[in-house]
Amino acid sequence: MRLPPAPLLLLAALLGLSQCKKSDSGPIDPASQLPPATQTGANTFGCLVNGQVWTPQGYNGRSNYSVSYDAGLNGGIFDLAVYRYNSGSSKAQYLRLYANQASQAKSYSFRSPQQTDARFSDDKTPCSLSSRDSATTYRRGTLTITRLDLKAGIISGTFDFTLYQPGCDSVRVTQGRFGKKL
Repeated sequence: MRLPPAPLLLLAALLGLSQCKKSDSGPIDPASQLPPATQTGANTFGCLVNGQVWTPQGYNGRSNYSVSYDAGLNGGIFDLAVYRYNSGSSKAQYLRLYANQASQAKSYSFRSPQQTDARFSDDKTPCSLSSRDSATTYRRGTLTITRLDLKAGIISGTFDFTLYQPGCDSVRVTQGRFGKKL
């Protein structure tokens, strides 16, 4: 049996190695998996909940993402409600944002319970956190309406908040964005 010359073996080995592709390009940034923040009423919603991507998912008989705005009530009432079922689970998580006296595009603080509310609940736990609830001992965050165009029927914005209640895990919502046709 005759072996090929060393240069041919080396060339074959190098050719084989050059066909390998690196499959691990490192960890994926969760924020890159969120829908883009838009100003067009693109019917999008997404945020990170404790660092994990959180978007509407599942169906319980009503829309898993709804936004309403009533300019004629209480100086303008904004109400956003979202839920998600994790695959294979009958347990849902709910996120709700609310603001009254929301008559223009600007930032609203969740530390003002008479004007705003941020809520998060998970059917897997007995905890339901709300920035309006006196049991919630830590509440920080903002809702920023970036576009409120009643003629075009578009509302969009960003949000972030952190809520904590003794006996419950804290909930940290970051990089939130929404856009909806009214």
